[in-house]
Amino acid sequence: MEFKDYYTVLGVAADADEATIKKAYRTLARQHHPDIHPGDTAAEDRFKAINEAYQALGDAERRRTYDARRQEHQEAQRRGSTGHAGGFNRSDRQATPNQRTTGSMSPDDLRDLFGEDVAFSDFFSSIYGREQAQERSTTPQHGRDAETIVEVTLAEALHGASRALQIGERRIEARIPPGVRTGSRVRLAGQGSPGRAGGAAGDLYLEIDVLPDARFTRDGDDLNAEIAVDLFTAAAGGEVRVVTLDGTVVLKIPPRTQAARTFRLRGKGMPRLEQPSARGDLYARARLVLPDELSETEIETLRTLQQARQPATSAKR
Repeated sequence: MEFKDYYTVLGVAADADEATIKKAYRTLARQHHPDIHPGDTAAEDRFKAINEAYQALGDAERRRTYDARRQEHQEAQRRGSTGHAGGFNRSDRQATPNQRTTGSMSPDDLRDLFGEDVAFSDFFSSIYGREQAQERSTTPQHGRDAETIVEVTLAEALHGASRALQIGERRIEARIPPGVRTGSRVRLAGQGSPGRAGGAAGDLYLEIDVLPDARFTRDGDDLNAEIAVDLFTAAAGGEVRVVTLDGTVVLKIPPRTQAARTFRLRGKGMPRLEQPSARGDLYARARLVLPDELSETEIETLRTLQQARQPATSAKR
């Protein structure tokens, strides 16, 4: 049985912390998710490998078990020995009364433990199979929590959204509340793996990833945007139309507005996650532009104004 280096699968160092492992998993899972590559069996296999690696490394107890096997494998390679899973042989390990042993589990056992939508390799089950099997009993046990990544647009993060998710054999409708941001975790109680012996089901956590928006950048609950202000409006004052997530509003521009001046539009930002009725602000930064298709008359007028200001400018110096 070929040894699997789960750290290599996720592209992280063996001493990577939990946050680094989770970030690597989320990035790779997004890139290779079957929904993005429909019908691509290679992407599907890659996604399964990424999921399996995270199941091993994302849980502290399972990671310790895997690290011990990995070290055995590396020592066996240095000695030039051979055996199961590339260097360690389960039959060579003698268990003490207080030590868990490893072995294999049936596919039904694995699905019961990790959910219907997860298929694990023989290598994985060779490490964790009997450890997990020994935990099974007639005592009610709470089902495992599960998580999945959900991408939403900025507009969906403003108003809230719903997603139809396929979790194993179940299809559920997930509601995403207004105000979520990248990194938010939405808990769906009782939608994780089923419990055993009458135990309650685990929870499903939605890891939210808000997609970039070409019009706005987000800073907490506030939004930032640029607005084009033509030279005449900036100099003499006037009005410009500003696009917000709620629609277009009219913004008054005072005379003598300089480039990069920022205007605050109260309540035009994102909802606060814990208080959706309260919203952040939109900060609109002026970007001065020349009017389209200046006529010769307008250009001559500007030259006249320029010449008229030159003596005053020189006198100030």
